[in-house]
Amino acid sequence: MPIVPSELIEVRRISGKGRGVFARQLIPAGMVIEIAPVLVVPEDDMETTELAGHCFLWSEGKVGLPLGYGALYNHSYDPNAEYLDRTPQTKVYRAVRDIAAGEEITINYNGTPNDRSPVGFDVRE
Repeated sequence: MPIVPSELIEVRRISGKGRGVFARQLIPAGMVIEIAPVLVVPEDDMETTELAGHCFLWSEGKVGLPLGYGALYNHSYDPNAEYLDRTPQTKVYRAVRDIAAGEEITINYNGTPNDRSPVGFDVRE
């Protein structure tokens, strides 16, 4: 069953990937999809939890866990969205191109849409 946080997006299960965030309607390029507060915690506190796979490297010895649906956007080397740091503890997710209704919203975990650096796991696209 999809989780519907807004008129704009919903969370669905994806075979082989777990969960992902999907557009419920057309999202034009440049539109803010979500603004997510971030909990910043010591990296050691997260290493042994399932939350570790949902965190961003933040600063020396710290990771950031985005709230809302920020931790559920899947990686792509050809993403349709990006994340930006708005304040020291807030991430903004924004469309980098038009995203069709029903399309999965993806980000590049490296922080820049065109960065092809390895991300530490096998990428399924």
